[in-house]
Amino acid sequence: MKFLLTGAAGFIGSHVTEKLLDRGDSVVGIDNFNDFYSPAIKRRNAEELGRRTGFRLAEADIEDRAAVDEIFAAGSFDAVIHLAARAGVRPSITHPELYERTNGLGTLNLLEAARLTGVVKIVLASSSSVYGTNSKLPFSENDPVDQPVSPYAATKRANELMAHTYHSVHKLHIYCLRYFTVYGPRQRPEMAIAKFLRLVDEGQPVPFHGDGSSRRDYTYIDDIAGGTVAALDTCIRRGGFEIVNLGGHGTTTLAELIGLVEKTVGKPALLQNLPDQPGDVPATYADITKARSLLGWGPATAPSEGIPKQYEWWRRTRA
Repeated sequence: MKFLLTGAAGFIGSHVTEKLLDRGDSVVGIDNFNDFYSPAIKRRNAEELGRRTGFRLAEADIEDRAAVDEIFAAGSFDAVIHLAARAGVRPSITHPELYERTNGLGTLNLLEAARLTGVVKIVLASSSSVYGTNSKLPFSENDPVDQPVSPYAATKRANELMAHTYHSVHKLHIYCLRYFTVYGPRQRPEMAIAKFLRLVDEGQPVPFHGDGSSRRDYTYIDDIAGGTVAALDTCIRRGGFEIVNLGGHGTTTLAELIGLVEKTVGKPALLQNLPDQPGDVPATYADITKARSLLGWGPATAPSEGIPKQYEWWRRTRA
């Protein structure tokens, strides 16, 4: 089958693309190589994908409607996997307009292009951030999500609502995947695990926000990529509109995470104690009952296994 995948050179996108190519599908990947983090990292990912049979890169910006329309017109795609986004809670607070343009207008451009070319099966990346400060744990897809605490979270929830509108009005079949703190090889360098591994390895101070009790549901990249492909296959097979959590089905506190990093690197962390950050939430924790029943999916890699894998990759690449 032939798929369009946005954000193909990014962290999650490059792994999902590899899984699709491994099983014989062809992928047209969109990426604009913006400077949110080093474009060289994404260029390297794209070069590796470019050596694979079945992959073609379309360097374009999803905010550019004409470019998106041209790619769809030439594509004859069986489905779309939309992963491109402005990511990150804290940068969205200082640059909300960037997030609204990319995540809002960019997603709308893709939905419109899909509608006009008859591509009716779409998988869309959402985020656990839509749950905000929800105190009920674990987070279920049926929980209310009407109080986001960052512009990033607000744009991701808006994407889900727009997707439902296109399902209702235009009969597109769309699965929205709420990813929970993804980590592993090729993780964005500013994200916690990538940053902590590098800082501890180099003997530099590690920012330690709050009292260490905040906790996250960390999900290894191979699990996330597998869940994304499972959602794609399920969407193609049975259609409909679904919102599905993809998480590690467990939590790790900040203090525990630092301990895992110290054990992995073999050095103590030099902690820099700092206050809590705006936009951060005390906990994330996925109820993955629906993912297990609908997609036949579940996580296989715990942080105690995944963090050493990420560290070994980083030591090889220094990316």
